This record gives sequence, C-alpha cells and structure tokens, in this order.
Amino acid sequence: MVEVKTRHRDVIVAIDEGTSNAKAVAIDGGGRVVAQSSRPLQVQTPQAGWVEQDGEVLVEASLTVLREVIDSVGMQRIAALAISNQRETAIGWYRASGKPVAPALTWQCSRSAAFCEQLRRDHQEPVIRDITGLPVAPLFSASKMRWLLDSLPDGAARAASGEICLGTIDAWLLWNLTGGEAFRCDTSNAARTQLLNLQHGDWDPQMLKLFGVPREALPQICPSSGFFGETRGLDGIPDGLPILAMVGDSHAALYGHGLGEFGGVKATYGTGSSVMAPIPQPQSSITQLATTVAWHDGQRAVYGLEGNIPHTGDAVAWMAQITGLTDGKGETLSRALTELPASVESTLGVYFVPALTGAGAPWWDGQARGVISGLSRGVGRSHLIRASLEAIAYQIADVIDAMRQHPDFHLSSLRVDGGPTRNPWLMQFQADLLGCEVLRSNTPELSALGAGLLSRRALEGLDDVRLRALLPQHDVFKPNAERHHILQQHWQGWKAAVASMLEQSAKHSQ
Repeated sequence: MVEVKTRHRDVIVAIDEGTSNAKAVAIDGGGRVVAQSSRPLQVQTPQAGWVEQDGEVLVEASLTVLREVIDSVGMQRIAALAISNQRETAIGWYRASGKPVAPALTWQCSRSAAFCEQLRRDHQEPVIRDITGLPVAPLFSASKMRWLLDSLPDGAARAASGEICLGTIDAWLLWNLTGGEAFRCDTSNAARTQLLNLQHGDWDPQMLKLFGVPREALPQICPSSGFFGETRGLDGIPDGLPILAMVGDSHAALYGHGLGEFGGVKATYGTGSSVMAPIPQPQSSITQLATTVAWHDGQRAVYGLEGNIPHTGDAVAWMAQITGLTDGKGETLSRALTELPASVESTLGVYFVPALTGAGAPWWDGQARGVISGLSRGVGRSHLIRASLEAIAYQIADVIDAMRQHPDFHLSSLRVDGGPTRNPWLMQFQADLLGCEVLRSNTPELSALGAGLLSRRALEGLDDVRLRALLPQHDVFKPNAERHHILQQHWQGWKAAVASMLEQSAKHSQ
C-alpha cells in the first residue's frame, strides 16, 4: 500500500493510450468517472502492410489530456496515475536524449512478416510457443524490435551497449512521465513481446538470442499493480505523482469487467479486437490462440487465453469510407451504422473477410489479404455495411470456437467493451450468433477503469471483495433461439469465405 499525503486525494487518473485516441480519465473513490479528455491520433502507412505512429506525438497527446483532466478535477484531489496502453506496438529511443530512433511500429504493422515466415520455415514456432505462449506472427513486438535494430547502423551493438532502449508503449510513456528516471514495463505488456518466459516471468535468454534483442536494451519487468515511478519535469504537471499501475488495454478491460472471473469471456471492440478468457495456468495446446499473462496484481499472476483480431472497427471504417458513408460525422455516422444494417434482412450472401494487413486469430496468416465474396447486382451500400459489421461478430465467434478446445474453458457470457459496442444492432447480432448473453459495460472507458482499479489496489491495499464493489454495471443483450439457428447456418458461409481467402494466400506464397 502506498501512503497518500492528503486524505482528500481520492482520484486516480488513468492514461489510456490507444491506437486511435489518447485519453485521460479521472476516477473517484467510488469508481465513478468524474472527468475525461481525449485527443485523436493518426497512423501512417508508408508502404503496404506498414503501420506506424509518431512516438513523440503519442507522448504529447497523452500529456495534454492528462493536464486537462488534472486541471478539471483539481490537483489537490489527485492521488495517483495509471497507464493503459495499446499493446505489441514497439518503439526504440536513445537513452541519452530520449528521442525515438524511428516511428513506433504499431501492433497492426506487418513489415516483419518475412522474418516471421523464416522462423516458421526454420521450425522455430513450437519452441517459441512453448516458452512464450505466443504463435509466430508480426503482431508481436520482438520481430518489430529486431526490425528497428536492423534498420539502424550497428543497431544491435548500440542496443547491447545501453545506447538504445526498446520497449512497449507503457515503458515509453513511463520513461517520459518520469523524466527518464524509470525504465520499466508491466508483466502483461512484457508477455506480448514474444520475449517473456511465461513460466519464469522474466526475459528469456533463448528468445533474446533468437530475435537478436539485447537484454540491456529492455526494461525491468514489474507486476501490473505497484509502484513504477513518479512524475518529474513535466510542464503543467506536478512532480511526485506516483504511477501505481501499468497494463495492456485489453487486459485492463478484462480486469474492469469482473476482475478475471472464470466463465466471463471478454471481447474488446476497437480498431481491432481482443477476445480473452482467464485461465488458471499458463499451459495451452491450442495452436490458434495465444496464452498470455492477463495481469499480476502484486500478489499473483492471472493468465489469459486470447485471440487477437487486427481489423474489426477498422474494417467498418474502411467500408464506410469506400461506400461514401464518411460524409456523415459523429452521431450521424453512428446512427447510420445502426440503421443501415437493420434496413436489410441480410447481406444477400455477401461476406467481407477484412484481412487488410493479414489475418490474425485463429488463422495467423500474415500474407493473407481481405476479400469480399458473393457480390451480385442487387447488393447496395446497406448490404456492404452490414457485411462489415457481421464480420466483427463472425471473427469473435471464430476465436471463441477455438477457445472451446481448452479443458478449463467455459462460456457463461460474453462481456464486451469498446466503441463499436455502442451499436445495439451489432450487440444483438453477436448474442444471437453465439447463443449466449452479451453483457455490455455501461462505462465506455473500461480499459482506463481497469487500470485505475489496479492502481487503487496498490494505493489502498484493497482486496477483490472491496474492488468488486467499484465495478460498473452491464447492459444485457439476450439471444433469440430462432435467430441463433439461422445465424449458425450463415456462419458456415463465412467460414467458406475465410477458406477461400486462405487458399488464395497459400497460392500467392508458393
């Protein structure tokens, strides 16, 4: 437990640095959001399959929203900070200056696909999976870190000498918040690098050698809940604010839903989607999914079975753009994305498989590209928009179907969060497709809330019983049995479209 100097300091501010937005959310002692701020973020795609962001812009946007929330709440109420962040994104910076060596390579970036394919050809995937719990894919940070070092003159040697730091976004934000005093990451983010030994909880020497990443360049791994450092040298932000939690955004959302209650599978809908189920041990033989550290609360590690989907909300945005729907903005666009799919009874047999930079779980084909199948003369914009929304639900159902192979897995409900969950048509479609209740958090900023709860755990020494009283409520979408039967048949059509995509990818790679 961390002592707070003033008893009136009841607010934790969580920075939620995502792919599309940087947010800050102030959460009071009752778990209520009392202030928030957001700034949009841009991605750059300099080549096909390359997706990157300006690391300094990520920091400045995060500091801006942090200042605004602190000003709104009042400095006298701020007890601590927390960080929730986009995962797998890798960034390198010079230790002396703190300047990035290159843009941050985001989790969507597939520029290291050729290196990953070579690992498969060299039969390294079983070893990597056994040690890290992760399949070989350009999604994860290690191959991106390797690419960053290879792109620099004497990159590996300079990293080994301590000149270059490599990290995930939590480590990058912490470095900047603490004026370069703290170089740490949390165990959930470390688990997404493909360099962590799941059994030992530390950087694995064999993986470091395989990926060519020097240990000297990597941060210290800490529990997700605990003391990471204090703010230092920031304009408009007081020195001495403790950072008491860091956790990947998807993991934070799972914590915010129910503190990892078994049977409560979580799906975060965003630019991409993460489907995660808590499991008691870090062993899994399901090759289509990743086994990861969900979080470490300072006393114990909780593990997760996860499927990562690169394109969900992103695919809807792409479809809206090419069909001209982006003429509308904000509420107008959101209303259209609810009304258009409901205005037609089906997609007329159209399936959209949005592998725009490769296919994620459960297929893991970095060379695959998206397909739209079943086009006919009667297909219009409403059908295409509906197909893009249905693709979200089908992809999540595919991952859950793979999870059913795990002996400790059971699905009592699907707990959901993220921007696309505000679409009631999509949520009902998801419930009908799966045949189980979909529980939507009525707190939009669930990742920030989860990080805030982990911070409060460290701040006040709270146990799960007391933390559970701070959890938000859920809106319930109940499945329709008749619709479930119909959608199970449509799901077979989706699977045929996926099979066609994978077949095309295999032909192109020959």
